[in-house]
Amino acid sequence: YITRLSKYKNPQNFTSATETLSTHYNMANNPDLLLSKASLLFTQCRFREALDITSEIILQDKYNFSTYPIHLSCLYELEEKNALFLVAHDLADAHPEEPVTWLAVGIYYLATNKIAEARRYFSKASMMDPHFGPAWIGFAHTFAAEGEHDQAISAYSTAARLFMGTHLPQLFLGMQNLLLNNHSLAEEFLRTASELCGTDPLLLNEMGVCAYNQEELDKCITLFNKALAIADEIGSEPEAWVSTRCNLGHAYRRQHQWNEALEQFEDVLRLGGKDPQVFCAKGLVLLELGKQFEAVQCFHEALAISPQDPIATELLNKALEETAEKEIDSLSMEGCRMEEEWEREVEERKRLARMRTRGKGN
Repeated sequence: YITRLSKYKNPQNFTSATETLSTHYNMANNPDLLLSKASLLFTQCRFREALDITSEIILQDKYNFSTYPIHLSCLYELEEKNALFLVAHDLADAHPEEPVTWLAVGIYYLATNKIAEARRYFSKASMMDPHFGPAWIGFAHTFAAEGEHDQAISAYSTAARLFMGTHLPQLFLGMQNLLLNNHSLAEEFLRTASELCGTDPLLLNEMGVCAYNQEELDKCITLFNKALAIADEIGSEPEAWVSTRCNLGHAYRRQHQWNEALEQFEDVLRLGGKDPQVFCAKGLVLLELGKQFEAVQCFHEALAISPQDPIATELLNKALEETAEKEIDSLSMEGCRMEEEWEREVEERKRLARMRTRGKGN
């Protein structure tokens, strides 16, 4: 029972339960237990490890159709298009009557950016089994991929009505409304999702984005930090949460907490978030800290990635102007200091000359 509970909550209890089942009851190779482990790894964004487990389950039992949704999702996340094609082809040949077959075909087409074909097969899977959740979610994703937000919202709403036990449709509804700038409606959907599962880092990130857009900076900083803390607690890959860390850096920047913002942007770049916008944000923070030379380096790196980036170009010009002004001010101050020293030396020589003149007079 514990292995079937939400993987976002109490990962320690899950680990303890799996160890008990494996050692005391000799169920280490039980497909249901292995699938629960794969589901946990999937929530932690450890897709390669999850794929290894689902591949092992399918190798033992090709007819274990409950394994395929996670297996296919891992292949999609890892961009294994050839493997997706083979799985979809084998299922279509052997099991055309199974909804998961057409889910696999739809995911393959989605991975190859053939949205219309993907939508057709997701629709076919949902018609074969109206209660097949992954098909409805995939169907809605095709509209979201094309920027058809209204139709995506309609499809996610259907999924939310059919699958009231999961928070994902509500989360996706909130994300679509955020894209439409319907912040109050997005907040409502995200709050509903948090009542179902308040420990999903992705959900907390979206709630933070909603708060950021509503100028609630203290709240969004708290939410972003909580998302990163939970992601770390459940053992998620740090690279999967680069965007959340970047969001946190922007929130700190808006709050004028320059050192904290700089730390977050440096972590983003260290984790592989080589994006011109990140370099620009880091450079902007360095400008505020008075580190013009380092800021210029950041803007050059941004332009190396995207040479025509207008923001990076404008910020680089600003940084160069500030550097030039700083050098002029420095030279001016040096000149003033030298002039003061020269005047003091002249006065000292006059004083010595007067003393010598007095001495001769006596």
